[in-house]
Order: sequence, then structure tokens, then C-alpha cells
Amino acid sequence: MPFHDRRSVRPAQTTLAPKTDPGPLAIAAVTAVLRDFLANGLIRYSNVTRLGDVQVSVLPPDRINLGSEEPNQLNLFMYRIAPHASLSRNRDGSQSTVDLYYLLTAYGAQDLHCEVLLGCAVHLLSTVPFLTSDFVKEILEAPGAKAGKASASPLRVALATSEMSSTFTRLRVTQQFMSFDEMSKLWSTLQARYRPSVTYEVAAVPLPVEG
Repeated sequence: MPFHDRRSVRPAQTTLAPKTDPGPLAIAAVTAVLRDFLANGLIRYSNVTRLGDVQVSVLPPDRINLGSEEPNQLNLFMYRIAPHASLSRNRDGSQSTVDLYYLLTAYGAQDLHCEVLLGCAVHLLSTVPFLTSDFVKEILEAPGAKAGKASASPLRVALATSEMSSTFTRLRVTQQFMSFDEMSKLWSTLQARYRPSVTYEVAAVPLPVEG
């Protein structure tokens, strides 16, 4: 007589990853959204600029390769974080709100390349006075990043799956106009060689506190 094992066999259970707290990724998410928006915009402008491939980086300026062979490049560097004037912290302590300040710099070894790149960047950012939830979602959750393709870094995949767009409802993006003296002091502090630059503020970035 054949033997039948009457013990029930439980189906394998799938362990769901815990929901990611978006708070620790909030600042990086803003930078990633701006960087990707600029990179995508420069691709659209390529038929006009005729500059070929342009890299958009988010490095400290002293880490950018300079010289006669420097590539066409935009660099977006977050140089300051400050508490938002009216919403620095919720009364219940569930969320802090900050303003982020960015230095946007153009690099290029050929005549007028820096001017063209900076003009493109300023034009692009003038079209997005606010980073809305839908805008953030569209950029962070791009198919390539959310699918975890080999070209996407682990951090980029984490940003794509963090539901960060539900946290950012309306972040104001404003160009800041520094005097030449203020800009010189900033570059001196960064200990880097000056290149044509503009500065931007992204206001009222929420930093949720898990609780």
C-alpha cells in the first residue's frame, strides 16, 4: 500500500519589505529630482545646442575635473540647509521643514559652451516654479529606476520605491541672485576654481519623523 503523508503542506510565505520611511531620503530626493529634470531637458535641447552628451552631476565643485579637456557638464551642488522661516517644526514634532540652497555651475572647454549650458539650465528651471507631488512622482518613479535596472544605483532604486511623492506636495523653486562679493566668498569657501554659476532655493522641504 502506498504511503500517503497526511501532514498539511503550508504554502511558502512571501516576506514583504517594510515600508520605507521617506524622511531620511527627503533631501537626496530633491537633489535627484532636479538633477534628472535638468539631464532630461538637456537631451531635449540637444538638437538646438549641438553640444553632444552633457553630464549633470551633483558633486562638490572641488571634485570636478578641470582643464583644457574638461567635458561639457552641469553640476548641481547643495551648499546649504536652513530651517524654513515659518514652518521649522510641527508642534507635535512629527516633521521638520527646511530650505535647500543649490549652486548650479556650467563647465566646458570650448568658447560659449558654459554660457549655452547655463542658459539651458536657467530656462528649464524657470518652467518649474514648484515641485509638485505629480512632478516628483514622474521623475523618481521612472520605469528604469523603479524596475531596478543595472544602470540604476541601489540608492536610486530606493528613492523610486520610497513613496516620496506623497510627502512633497508643493516645493517652491526660486532663483537667488547673489552679489559678486557673495558669490566670491562662496567659491572661496568651497576651495574651488570659479566657473559661471547661478544659485537656487528649494523652499519648505518636509522631513517627516517616523513615529
